[in-house]
This record gives sequence, C-alpha cells and structure tokens, in this order.
Amino acid sequence: MGPLTLAVDTKTSSNPHLDATIFKMQKSKPFASINAQEDKPFDFLRILFEGVIAGGTSGVVVETALYPIDTIKTRLQAARGGGKIMLKGLYSGLAGNLAGVLPASALFVGVYEPTKQKLLKMFPENLSAVAHLTAGAVGGIAASFIRVPTEVVKQRMQTGQFTSAPDAVRLIVSKEGFKGFYAGYGSFLLRDLPFDAIQFCIYEQLRIGYRVAAQRELNDPENAVIGAFAGALTGAITTPLDVIKTRLMVQGSASANQYKGIIDCVSTVVREEGPTALLKGIGPRVLWIGIGGSIFFGVLERTKRLLAQRRPVSDQQPNPKQD
Repeated sequence: MGPLTLAVDTKTSSNPHLDATIFKMQKSKPFASINAQEDKPFDFLRILFEGVIAGGTSGVVVETALYPIDTIKTRLQAARGGGKIMLKGLYSGLAGNLAGVLPASALFVGVYEPTKQKLLKMFPENLSAVAHLTAGAVGGIAASFIRVPTEVVKQRMQTGQFTSAPDAVRLIVSKEGFKGFYAGYGSFLLRDLPFDAIQFCIYEQLRIGYRVAAQRELNDPENAVIGAFAGALTGAITTPLDVIKTRLMVQGSASANQYKGIIDCVSTVVREEGPTALLKGIGPRVLWIGIGGSIFFGVLERTKRLLAQRRPVSDQQPNPKQD
C-alpha cells in the first residue's frame, strides 16, 4: 500500500463568531494555534478507538480503488534494464493485501492520533509541525510490523512469483524462514518513516493554514485536495527510497544477483542501470499516492466526523481544537 498513511480534527464549532475570533488571533503566529482545552481530560481510549475505525476504513477504500496503479508501479520498479511489464492480473494479491492493510491502517491512525494530540499539548504552539512529524514517525514504526510482511507478499505476487497469498506465505516460510517476511525492512523504514512524517506534517500544516485564512472549518473536497497535494509531493520526493525498498523486497533469498543491503542495492542499480533508474515508477507512484491521499483523507475526515457525532453529548467539545 501506499503509504497511508491520517489525522485531522473533525469537531465543528457551534459558535462561528468565536471561531472567527480564534482565527484572527492566530494570524500573528507562524503556525496556527494548537492549544487543547486544558480542562478537558485526555481520553486516550476514545481517541484510539475512533482512530482505529477511521484508519481501517480509509485504508481499505483507498487500497481497493488504486491497487492496479500500485501493481504497475511495482512491476516498473522491479524490471531490470529495458524489461517489459505485464498488464495482466493487476488485482493480483488484493485480497491478501487487504488482510494486512486493514489492521496496519487501523494501527497507524490509532497510534498517530493520541500521540499527535498528546504532543500538541506538550509542545509550544510554534512547534506544531514537530508534533506532527514525530507522531507520523511513531505511527509508522508501529504499523511497520504489519505493513512489511503484507508488502513483501503483495509485491512478490504482483511480480508473478506466487499465484496466491497462502502459497506465498507457505513458500516464503519454507525457503527463507520467518525473517523472509521482513525482507527489506530497513529500506521500508528508510522510505516510510520519512514519508509518513513529511506527508502528515504537510497535510496538517496546510490544513491549519487554510482554516486560518478561510476562518472556518474545511469541507470534504478541500480536505481531499490538500491530501492529494501532500501525498503527490511526498511521493515524488521519496521515489528513490521506494525503488530501493522494492528491489530488496522482491529479490528473495535465491536471487542470482542478490543485493547485500541498502548501500549495495543503490550502488548496483546506479552502476548497472544509471541514476535515472532510481526514479522508476515515479509517474504511477505520484498519481497513485496523490489520488490515494485525496481518497484517504476524504474518507478519514468523513468517518471521524460521523464518529464524533455519535459520541454522547457530554463528550462533545463545544469548540474546535486546532491540530
């Protein structure tokens, strides 16, 4: 999956005049105010539960919609030299991948949301970006224990090494052992931790800035546009990391020209295929993550808003908290 992946506050205010006053006060600061209501207890379990539901829902929707683009991107990156790619079986491995995407997305948002909100209370207002960066990295680490095995199985099926997820799991275990599911784990973190941190920081900060300028809460199309921009930009920046991650994950243990690690993979690819090989699949990747960001954040915001509306009246905050 594409990075996924994931957090914004969805509570709306019942007092628009108060909101306007808050937004005016924020204009003089480099980042929008992020002060939480100090008299409101930190409800970790509620935040965790809503994050898990919203994250899981968003992850499944975006993965299903954009899986064919991800398959093309993977085949482009795995192909050596001028090798051609197949356009058949673009949904190969989807069912098995969703079995991993659902808990991984749920875990990511479930960890990201309470971490972010806790850090926003601890950090000064002008360091809200640091809170978002840190929360994104923490969420990424937590989700990586599910994401990496899912990604390994998915990408090997996409490149035609296996015909079904059960076969992939059985053969990987028999040939490579349990550690085979974590092939390329270091490169995965090298790509996904910066991606998660940067994407969510860009998204959150753009969203805060937009709310300050518009002096109102964002609607679903606006959240989707911001999510698309943040995803596409971050996807382009991290494409070389994604290429290295893909090469390490799909090679398996019996590859004739197995890469020995991240540095060896980079040097080998550049030496044999040229520096531009590190940008393989950038088109599908930017398209996939850009559209995916739009869908993911749109679904996420709507889901979180619906969950917020179902809370008991006593649990609903009267004023929006800037995240």
